[in-house]
Order: sequence, then structure tokens, then C-alpha cells
Amino acid sequence: MGTLVKILVVEDEMIIGAKISMQLTSLGYEVTGILPRGEEAILHAKENKPDIILLDINLKGKLDGIETAIALQQQGAIPIIYLTANSDEATFNRAKSTKPYAFIAKPFKQLDLQRAIELTISRMAENTAGIPIENKQEEEQSFILSDRIFIRHKEKMIKIMLAEILYMEADRNYSRIFTSSREYLLSTTLKTIEEKMSMQLFMRIHRSYLINITHVDEVAESHVMIGNKAVPLGTGMREQLMHRMQTL
Repeated sequence: MGTLVKILVVEDEMIIGAKISMQLTSLGYEVTGILPRGEEAILHAKENKPDIILLDINLKGKLDGIETAIALQQQGAIPIIYLTANSDEATFNRAKSTKPYAFIAKPFKQLDLQRAIELTISRMAENTAGIPIENKQEEEQSFILSDRIFIRHKEKMIKIMLAEILYMEADRNYSRIFTSSREYLLSTTLKTIEEKMSMQLFMRIHRSYLINITHVDEVAESHVMIGNKAVPLGTGMREQLMHRMQTL
């Protein structure tokens, strides 16, 4: 199923942290925690695996924001957005060396936060050989990464792990993505998605269907069963599908 993008807030002024958390929640993101210290953030990130971290540069405690970012990057490639207020040039240059995905200057508006997060998701796609799906409207743009896809659903950016997708169905100039529990509509063609998608897990078995091979329960002469759905097989596709499944 699709899940909300998970964000950790690291901010030592708890009133500001709580306000940021409320803004993120209203934008449709999941806040995994609001922490005042870098040391706590490092442990939290290891256990909870946030997708993005909002990190105040000028943290109090043993580690400032930049030192925290360096430690976080040593345990995994977690995108960092710095929160900053009147940092001097030397501090800014130190922060820049950690290659953050964005900077947000305090005080900031909710729209600034939203744009920074969506820019970060876009850069995540670029930095992991992911590719944006060019939709009819730029604000509906989705991004395919190596193991997940970020899409806009009901004005929220959500992530769907590719392994959770059962199949995709063409619907004229749109596509529908089906997981075991949800259905999502994308304003782009199935052909466009197929061109952008890594085809290790997926196979086009019919002009209207792209399936996740690992979820096939049964292969008949004219269709395959995925969950309770009978997906038609195009002419000559059964043999190709069986060959692909044997190589998994």
C-alpha cells in the first residue's frame, strides 16, 4: 500500500518544532519525531528510517546541525533539508559541504516547506538514477526511484514501494496502479511509465497491463491471476512470461 513520506524534525526550539510538525501533517506528511539534539536524531534515524530530515543548523548540545548531518550520512544516504536563521558565511560553507538537498531560511511559510520537500523528492530521483514522470500538469509530477515511486494522491506526496505494486492498467491517457489494498490514478500513459520503469520486476503482458512478475499466482492459457484479478495475456506473451519467471 502507499505510505506517507516520513520526515524527522530536528529542532531545539520545541515551539518551532511543534509548529513545523503541524505544517507537515497538514501537508500530508508523517512526522516520525521532533527531537532537540543531534545525538537523539542519529539514533532515531537508525531505528525509524525517515525519508527526509529537517535539521536546524544551529543545534545546541554536543553536536551542531552540521556535525549531526555528517554522522547521519555515515549511516545512510538520508536527504537533509537545513533550517537556518542568519548563519554566518563560514557556517553556511560548512553546511554546504555536506551537500544538503535544500535550505529553508527562518522564519518560513508552509509553502516554503512544501516546495523544499518536493524539490528534495525530485533531487532524490535524480541522485538515485530515478526519473520524473512528465504528467500533463507540473504540479502532478511523480518520480520513479530504483525501489519506489513518489506520486501525488489527494494533494499529498506519497511513496509506493515497487515491490508492493501488483499491476498497472492503462486507462486511455491515464494509468492506474494497483497494490493489495489501494488503487492510484496517474495522469500519464502506461507506455510512458514502462519506458521509465526498471523492468527487473515488471513485464508488459498486454497492451493495457504491466504486471509485477513476483505477484503472479497462476498462469493460464489466456490470462494470469494476480490476487483476485485475472489479467489478460497478449498473443504470444505466455511463453515469454514463463521464461521470465523461470529466471527470477
